Amino acid sequence: MHKAIMMKIENPVAFSFILQEDIYLLNNEKSSYAVAAAAVKAVETQPQGEELPLEIDFKFMGGHKKNFLVVVHYPELEFIDDKHLTALQSILTRLEFGLDDVAIFNRAKYPDSSFEGLKDFFKPKKLLLLGKQALPEDLAPLTLNKPQQLNNCNTLFSFSFDEMMDNNEKKKAFWEQMKQL
Repeated sequence: MHKAIMMKIENPVAFSFILQEDIYLLNNEKSSYAVAAAAVKAVETQPQGEELPLEIDFKFMGGHKKNFLVVVHYPELEFIDDKHLTALQSILTRLEFGLDDVAIFNRAKYPDSSFEGLKDFFKPKKLLLLGKQALPEDLAPLTLNKPQQLNNCNTLFSFSFDEMMDNNEKKKAFWEQMKQL
Protein backbone atom coordinates (compact mmCIF):
# COMPACT_ATOMS: atom_id res chain seq x y z
CA MET A 1 0.00 0.00 0.00
CA HIS A 2 1.34 3.44 -1.00
CA LYS A 3 0.98 6.53 1.13
CA ALA A 4 0.76 9.94 -0.45
CA ILE A 5 3.18 12.43 1.02
CA MET A 6 2.46 16.14 0.76
CA MET A 7 5.46 18.44 0.59
CA LYS A 8 5.50 22.16 0.17
CA ILE A 9 8.70 23.27 -1.50
CA GLU A 10 9.21 27.00 -1.91
CA ASN A 11 12.45 26.81 -3.88
CA PRO A 12 11.92 25.00 -7.20
CA VAL A 13 15.63 24.06 -7.41
CA ALA A 14 15.08 21.82 -4.39
CA PHE A 15 13.01 19.48 -6.56
CA SER A 16 16.12 18.40 -8.45
CA PHE A 17 17.64 17.14 -5.19
CA ILE A 18 14.49 15.31 -4.08
CA LEU A 19 13.22 13.88 -7.36
CA GLN A 20 15.54 12.28 -9.87
CA GLU A 21 12.99 12.13 -12.70
CA ASP A 22 12.33 14.81 -15.30
CA ILE A 23 10.40 17.78 -14.03
CA TYR A 24 8.22 19.95 -16.21
CA LEU A 25 7.50 23.51 -15.21
CA LEU A 26 4.41 25.52 -15.98
CA ASN A 27 5.01 28.88 -17.69
CA ASN A 28 4.29 30.88 -14.54
CA GLU A 29 6.90 28.83 -12.61
CA LYS A 30 9.79 29.31 -15.04
CA SER A 31 10.87 32.76 -13.83
CA SER A 32 11.13 31.75 -10.17
CA TYR A 33 13.05 28.64 -11.17
CA ALA A 34 15.50 30.72 -13.23
CA VAL A 35 16.13 33.07 -10.29
CA ALA A 36 16.65 30.20 -7.86
CA ALA A 37 18.89 28.32 -10.30
CA ALA A 38 21.03 31.43 -10.80
CA ALA A 39 21.42 31.79 -7.03
CA VAL A 40 22.49 28.16 -6.69
CA LYS A 41 24.96 28.54 -9.57
CA ALA A 42 26.42 31.68 -7.98
CA VAL A 43 27.03 29.80 -4.74
CA GLU A 44 28.52 26.81 -6.56
CA THR A 45 30.90 28.94 -8.66
CA GLN A 46 32.00 31.23 -5.80
CA PRO A 47 35.77 30.83 -5.22
CA GLN A 48 36.68 29.16 -1.93
CA GLY A 49 37.34 31.59 0.90
CA GLU A 50 35.29 34.43 -0.62
CA GLU A 51 31.95 35.41 0.79
CA LEU A 52 28.94 36.29 -1.29
CA PRO A 53 27.81 39.90 -0.83
CA LEU A 54 24.97 40.13 1.64
CA GLU A 55 21.69 41.69 0.63
CA ILE A 56 21.03 44.91 2.50
CA ASP A 57 17.75 45.38 4.27
CA PHE A 58 17.23 49.14 4.28
CA LYS A 59 15.07 50.70 6.99
CA PHE A 60 12.60 53.30 5.82
CA MET A 61 9.55 55.23 6.97
CA GLY A 62 6.22 54.76 5.21
CA GLY A 63 4.34 51.94 3.53
CA HIS A 64 5.97 52.15 0.07
CA LYS A 65 2.73 50.93 -1.53
CA LYS A 66 3.10 53.04 -4.70
CA ASN A 67 6.85 52.64 -5.25
CA PHE A 68 7.54 56.31 -4.52
CA LEU A 69 11.00 56.68 -2.93
CA VAL A 70 11.98 59.87 -1.11
CA VAL A 71 15.69 60.07 -0.25
CA VAL A 72 16.74 62.50 2.48
CA HIS A 73 19.87 63.13 4.55
CA TYR A 74 19.56 63.62 8.33
CA PRO A 75 22.70 62.37 10.16
CA GLU A 76 21.27 62.97 13.63
CA LEU A 77 17.82 61.45 13.01
CA GLU A 78 16.51 58.01 12.14
CA PHE A 79 14.43 59.24 9.21
CA ILE A 80 13.36 62.90 8.87
CA ASP A 81 12.85 66.03 10.97
CA ASP A 82 9.26 66.30 12.28
CA LYS A 83 8.67 69.78 10.77
CA HIS A 84 10.02 68.60 7.44
CA LEU A 85 7.87 65.46 7.58
CA THR A 86 4.79 67.64 8.14
CA ALA A 87 5.73 69.76 5.10
CA LEU A 88 6.39 66.66 2.98
CA GLN A 89 3.07 65.08 4.00
CA SER A 90 1.25 68.28 3.05
CA ILE A 91 2.88 68.23 -0.40
CA LEU A 92 2.17 64.53 -0.87
CA THR A 93 -1.48 64.99 0.15
CA ARG A 94 -1.93 67.70 -2.50
CA LEU A 95 -0.57 65.21 -5.03
CA GLU A 96 -2.94 62.51 -3.74
CA PHE A 97 -0.26 60.46 -1.98
CA GLY A 98 -0.07 59.51 1.67
CA LEU A 99 2.73 58.35 3.94
CA ASP A 100 1.57 54.80 3.28
CA ASP A 101 2.32 55.27 -0.44
CA VAL A 102 5.95 56.36 -0.10
CA ALA A 103 9.22 55.17 1.41
CA ILE A 104 11.30 57.83 3.15
CA PHE A 105 14.90 56.64 3.17
CA ASN A 106 17.56 58.47 5.22
CA ARG A 107 20.77 58.04 3.24
CA ALA A 108 22.82 59.38 6.17
CA LYS A 109 22.23 56.04 7.92
CA TYR A 110 23.60 54.15 4.87
CA PRO A 111 26.41 56.38 3.52
CA ASP A 112 27.76 53.64 1.25
CA SER A 113 24.39 52.93 -0.34
CA SER A 114 24.53 53.01 -4.11
CA PHE A 115 21.86 54.03 -6.57
CA GLU A 116 21.89 50.47 -7.92
CA GLY A 117 21.33 49.08 -4.43
CA LEU A 118 18.46 51.50 -3.76
CA LYS A 119 16.93 50.79 -7.15
CA ASP A 120 17.14 47.03 -6.63
CA PHE A 121 15.70 47.18 -3.11
CA PHE A 122 12.94 49.79 -3.55
CA LYS A 123 12.14 49.37 -7.27
CA PRO A 124 10.91 52.99 -7.44
CA LYS A 125 8.60 54.33 -10.11
CA LYS A 126 9.00 57.82 -8.65
CA LEU A 127 12.16 59.07 -6.99
CA LEU A 128 12.57 62.31 -5.05
CA LEU A 129 16.09 63.24 -3.91
CA LEU A 130 16.10 66.09 -1.37
CA GLY A 131 19.45 67.86 -1.20
CA LYS A 132 22.94 67.19 -2.55
CA GLN A 133 23.82 64.94 0.38
CA ALA A 134 20.91 62.65 -0.45
CA LEU A 135 22.45 61.80 -3.83
CA PRO A 136 24.14 58.39 -4.02
CA GLU A 137 27.72 58.74 -5.28
CA ASP A 138 27.24 56.39 -8.25
CA LEU A 139 24.28 58.38 -9.59
CA ALA A 140 24.80 60.26 -12.84
CA PRO A 141 24.68 64.06 -12.42
CA LEU A 142 21.12 65.37 -12.26
CA THR A 143 19.81 68.84 -13.03
CA LEU A 144 18.37 70.61 -10.00
CA ASN A 145 14.57 70.96 -10.09
CA LYS A 146 14.12 69.35 -13.48
CA PRO A 147 12.14 66.09 -13.59
CA GLN A 148 14.03 63.41 -15.51
CA GLN A 149 13.62 59.79 -16.51
CA LEU A 150 16.23 57.62 -14.85
CA ASN A 151 16.04 53.87 -15.48
CA ASN A 152 12.27 54.02 -16.16
CA CYS A 153 11.76 56.08 -13.02
CA ASN A 154 10.40 59.62 -12.81
CA THR A 155 13.14 61.38 -10.87
CA LEU A 156 13.38 64.81 -9.27
CA PHE A 157 16.48 66.15 -7.56
CA SER A 158 15.62 69.23 -5.51
CA PHE A 159 16.61 71.29 -2.50
CA SER A 160 16.73 69.82 0.98
CA PHE A 161 14.01 70.94 3.36
CA ASP A 162 16.65 72.88 5.33
CA GLU A 163 17.29 74.94 2.18
CA MET A 164 13.58 75.41 1.42
CA MET A 165 11.97 76.09 4.79
CA ASP A 166 12.87 79.80 4.92
CA ASN A 167 13.05 80.49 1.19
CA ASN A 168 9.76 81.02 -0.65
CA GLU A 169 11.44 81.03 -4.08
CA LYS A 170 12.92 77.58 -3.48
CA LYS A 171 9.61 76.29 -2.11
CA LYS A 172 7.80 77.56 -5.19
CA ALA A 173 10.37 76.07 -7.58
CA PHE A 174 10.15 72.73 -5.76
CA TRP A 175 6.34 72.68 -5.80
CA GLU A 176 6.15 73.46 -9.52
CA GLN A 177 8.41 70.49 -10.30
CA MET A 178 6.70 68.15 -7.85
CA LYS A 179 3.44 68.62 -9.78
CA GLN A 180 5.21 67.16 -12.83
CA LEU A 181 6.75 64.20 -11.04
